[in-house]
Amino acid sequence: MLPPLVVITGPTGVGKTEVAVLLASRFRVEVISADSRQVYRGMDIGTAKPTGEQCRAVPHHLVDVVNPDERYHAARFRAAAREAISAILARENLPLVVGGTGLYIRALLRGLLPAPPADPEVRRELGLALEREGVQSLHRRLRDVDPEAARRIHPRDPVRIIRALEIHRLTGAPLGMPSHWRQSLPEWRALLVGLTRPRPSLYAALDARVELMVARGLKEETRRLLDAGHSPTLPAMQGIGYRHFSRVIRGSWSEGDALRAMKRDTRQYAKRQWTWFAREPEIRWVDVEAAGGVEGAAEQVEKWIVQEGLTA
Repeated sequence: MLPPLVVITGPTGVGKTEVAVLLASRFRVEVISADSRQVYRGMDIGTAKPTGEQCRAVPHHLVDVVNPDERYHAARFRAAAREAISAILARENLPLVVGGTGLYIRALLRGLLPAPPADPEVRRELGLALEREGVQSLHRRLRDVDPEAARRIHPRDPVRIIRALEIHRLTGAPLGMPSHWRQSLPEWRALLVGLTRPRPSLYAALDARVELMVARGLKEETRRLLDAGHSPTLPAMQGIGYRHFSRVIRGSWSEGDALRAMKRDTRQYAKRQWTWFAREPEIRWVDVEAAGGVEGAAEQVEKWIVQEGLTA
């Protein structure tokens, strides 16, 4: 029989970490973060990392593992997550993969085919086009050849736009083609749970969370990162919050501008996450509000864990 694995995913701010902490009071579990931003050291407020209390309640892995100027990607996550899962199972605990980065979760469960290596000539050409035409023009170009990738990639994310265009140029296939995913045999008996909430209430909660991040010192955290020499063009610094307050610190935006843009972009990010996870038919969905809050959602997940015989 394959070893057990539980995945808890869903849009940002829906209560994934809170549910995981509640499950830790019922089972021997350890959490593997599937969040592409929480891997970075020194980026705490803007990535909504688990609190010290939450980390004391349940061990968390793959949080604070790289510096902001280091490269982190789905293949690296998959290797580290598989290693962590094996170690957790060896301790006879139940691994919980918790996070909203759908690409990471899909890479872990399905595997990835090797992407073509970077081509210096193609990169140089696309880099010149970026300087000459601007990032929005490149995003329109991507939309013409790979609409699905253009929908997932933010129009102001030149690193991912250029990589998507490069892969299309080298392979002739869009990023979303099944050929990019390795159809390997399953390694675990996986229970996939998606948490959701009605959009109006989630959006209101996300607005409140953005305001709390700012009150807790997101601007000062961003300034520390910039003062440490981390360029605002780094992929890590392009995350929500950091790219906004970098502009405040440089003087091109007011704090009000940053706050409004953060709220807008956080809502758009949650919408993209819903769209991504809607294509995963194996996810069992729990409406956190209909369940009576995170406590009720945790109870439902607990029932499924017991029913599937996944208890550690």
